[in-house]
Amino acid sequence: RVPLLQAAGKKNSFDLLGLTEAELKEQFVRGDGPGGQATNKTNNCVVLKHIPSGIVVKCHQTRSAEQNRKIAREILQEKVDLFYKGEDSDVFKEKKASEKKKQEKKRRAKENLERKKHFKEMLQLDKK
Repeated sequence: RVPLLQAAGKKNSFDLLGLTEAELKEQFVRGDGPGGQATNKTNNCVVLKHIPSGIVVKCHQTRSAEQNRKIAREILQEKVDLFYKGEDSDVFKEKKASEKKKQEKKRRAKENLERKKHFKEMLQLDKK
């Protein structure tokens, strides 16, 4: 089993499971969405299927079929890693950390708003 991709091209590379070309089924289809004739006449949308797990990824982020192939493989690799490793996956841990950070930011913003509201009330009382 020869690894196809070691890590997705993200800021912090994860320790992901490797994929081999033999495990993948690739198709080029017409994309959908805005773009008019450029979208309707070209088959640059990549549909990539990981045969053992049955996971399918569809990528039409750029006009280039080659770039879409690369992006689709990165996305598929992360999904396959999450499928097999579950909560032990680096992708899962990163997602949880990001969620926690977002909630903390929300909480701080709410506290700040409350402080401002309280301060304005105090100013109103002082004027009277």
